[in-house]
Parts: sequence; structure tokens; C-alpha cells
Amino acid sequence: MNAEDSVIGRIETEVALLMRFAEATRRATPVEAHRSLDRAAYVILRHLDEAGPQNVSALAARLNLDGSTVTRQVGAMEREGLIAREADPSDGRGTLVSATPSGLRRMAVVRAARAEIYDEMLAAWTETDRSDLATLLTRLNEALALRSQARRRL
Repeated sequence: MNAEDSVIGRIETEVALLMRFAEATRRATPVEAHRSLDRAAYVILRHLDEAGPQNVSALAARLNLDGSTVTRQVGAMEREGLIAREADPSDGRGTLVSATPSGLRRMAVVRAARAEIYDEMLAAWTETDRSDLATLLTRLNEALALRSQARRRL
């Protein structure tokens, strides 16, 4: 095993542990805020909050999901009053999905609860370390999305 294999092995192990610890932390947190939205709804609402109304195809592309999966998730979210659909002014046949005020409030509660946990966990880290982690996580997520998109085209 060369040094590069060792580094990749460490990355693989750390990512696996990260996913496991994140899920365990979510489940073990008694705060209701963490359970008020499922992960899919939270991510969709975060995206709609940042990007504004989107059609389902744009949401699916951004979230790297199949359109039928996003359609089901959006339907469930609409029934819960988290999102609303409206006619797409640029395409009379299409619809745009937007977050409702209720959806944005619930997303903000979950976001604040998550931020509080991360702030507590990273309290001993320098601001530079926190910033570096955010940058590297962004790069990792971008690489994961690009890989997934490329594989879907095959």
C-alpha cells in the first residue's frame, strides 16, 4: 500500500464514521426541532429558500435525484403545507414549487437547532479550522454531485 492508498483509506473511513455519527447524533438528540422535518424536506426547503421557486426538474438536478423521487417528496411536502405549487409564468404547462411561510419557519427551526449542535461541538476549533472544514466539505459535496451526475449520464 502506498501513501496515497493510505490517505484514501483514511478518507473513506472518516466519511463512513461521519455519516454514522451524524445519524446517531440526530437520533439521540431529544430536541423536537430536529425531527420536525425529514432530511429530504429540509434540503428541498433550504434550496428553495436560497434559490427561489423552482420546477421539479431543476430541483431534481440540483439535489441530484430522480425527478419521480422529487415529485413524490414535493407532493408529501405540499400536503403538509411546507411548499406550494403555482403556474410557471415561462411555461404555461409547468409548475413552480416554492416554500410556504410555514415551511420556511420549520426549516429555520431545524437549521438553528443544527447550528447550535455544530457550534457546541466545534467550540474548541479556531475560526480558521471551522472555515477550512466548511470549504473542504463544500468541495467534497461538489465532487460527489459531479460523480453522481456523470454516472447518471452513462
